[in-house]
Amino acid sequence: MRGKHGTRMAVAGAVIAGLTLSACGGSDDGNDSGSGEDGAAGSSVEVFTWWAAGSEKAGLDALVGVFNEQHPDVEFVNGAVAGGAGSAAKDLLQSRLQAGDPPDTFQAHAGLELLDYINAGQLQSVSPLFNDFQLRDAFPPDLVDLLTHEGNIYSIPTNVHRANVVWANPTVLEDNGIDPEKEYASLDEWFEDLDTLQEAGVTPLSVATAWTQVHLLETVLLADLGPDAYTGLWNGSTDWESSEVTEALESFERAMGYTNGDRDGLDWPEATQMVIDGNAAFNVMGDWAVAAFEEQGKVLGTDFTAFPVPGTDGVFDFLADSFTLPVDVPNEAGARAWLETAGSLEGQTAFNKAKGSIPARTDADPAEFSEYQQTAIESFGEDTIVSSLAHGAATPVSVLNSISDATSKFTSGASDVATFQSELAAANAG
Repeated sequence: MRGKHGTRMAVAGAVIAGLTLSACGGSDDGNDSGSGEDGAAGSSVEVFTWWAAGSEKAGLDALVGVFNEQHPDVEFVNGAVAGGAGSAAKDLLQSRLQAGDPPDTFQAHAGLELLDYINAGQLQSVSPLFNDFQLRDAFPPDLVDLLTHEGNIYSIPTNVHRANVVWANPTVLEDNGIDPEKEYASLDEWFEDLDTLQEAGVTPLSVATAWTQVHLLETVLLADLGPDAYTGLWNGSTDWESSEVTEALESFERAMGYTNGDRDGLDWPEATQMVIDGNAAFNVMGDWAVAAFEEQGKVLGTDFTAFPVPGTDGVFDFLADSFTLPVDVPNEAGARAWLETAGSLEGQTAFNKAKGSIPARTDADPAEFSEYQQTAIESFGEDTIVSSLAHGAATPVSVLNSISDATSKFTSGASDVATFQSELAAANAG
C-alpha cells in the first residue's frame, strides 16, 4: 500500500504490540550480567567500530551521550578505525582477535557474519543479557530468531536498515510517460517500464561496484522466490539448482541489462546520485540512501520516491549493526554497560535519529523520527523479516565472498546463467 507523500512501504498482518517472546537463547547459568553502574563503576570500555565520519560518527556520538548519562562512572574509549568502508577496521579486528587482544566490544553486522567469530571461540553468548535488559520484549520475534545460532545470541543490534528499497526520480518518470505513483505487483511489471525508459535513451536502473550488484541480486531473488524460499537458500530448504532459482537468476540477468555501463567504476553514492541528478530513473539500495537525498535538500514525495522492490511488498530485508561481547575482554563490566545502552530505548532513539536508520526495538516513538524513518518503523513492526545477503545477515563471510566472486564473473559476461547457478550452489554447499 502507499504511504503518505508518495512513499510505498507495504505492510502485512497485524501490528506487533506487547510482544512476549519465547526464550530463544541459552541459559543464564554462570553468567553475571554486570549491568548497571554498580557492576561497572570505575571501569572503561573500548568500543571498536568503523564509524569515524559523517552520519555514522554522528550516530556514535549520540549513543555515547546516552551512555555517559546512563553509566557516568564508565570511561568510553573510542576505538573507531576509518577507511575502506569498514574493511580496514575488520582487518585490524581480526589481527587483534588472533593475537588475544580483543576490544571490549566491537561492531559487526548481526546474523551469520558472526559465525566465523563464534566458531573460533572468540565471542561470548549475550543471551543472558537479552533477559536482563528485557530485550526479548522489545525486539520483533522474527529478528530474535534470526539472531539466534544453536540456541544462543551473540550480539545486541542497535539499529536496523532495510535493503529492499527502490529509489526513483519522479520527474524522469513523468517525462517518459510513467506514473511515478504506480504500484508494481511484480518484477515483470516493473521491467515493462524499464523497457520504455531504455528505448527512450534513459538509464533505467543505476548500479555500482560488485557489492551493489550482489545487493541487487538478493532483492531479485527475494522478489521472485518469496520470503520462505529466499530464506531457504540460506538454511538449506531451497535447492540452489532448482528451476525456480534459474528463473530468478534470469530475472537478475534481465535487471542487469537495464543498468549503466560504467557501473564497475562507481560506488553506491555515485549510483544514487544518478537518480538525484535525473541521469537514471531508479536505483535499488538500502535505506541509508535516504540521507543522500535529504542532504541535498530533496523532499520525499516531490523530488524522490521510495518503495519496496517490486514483488517484495510485506517483506523487510534487514541488516543491522550490532555489538558483541568478546571472550577474555579486559573490561567486561564496561562492555556489558555499553551493551545495555546500545540496546536501550534511549540509546537507540538517539543513535538512529542521528544515523538515519531505525531502532531494532518496536517500542520507539515514530514521532521522534523523519518521515521516511516512520514508514520503515511501521514496516519493520509488521512485515515478514528476512536476512540480507550482501550485508552480513544471511551467510558467513566466506560464503558471501564466493557469491560475490561468482556474481562479478557473471555480470562481467564471463559466465552464463547455468554456470552462475552452479557456482552459487557450490558456494552454499561448502
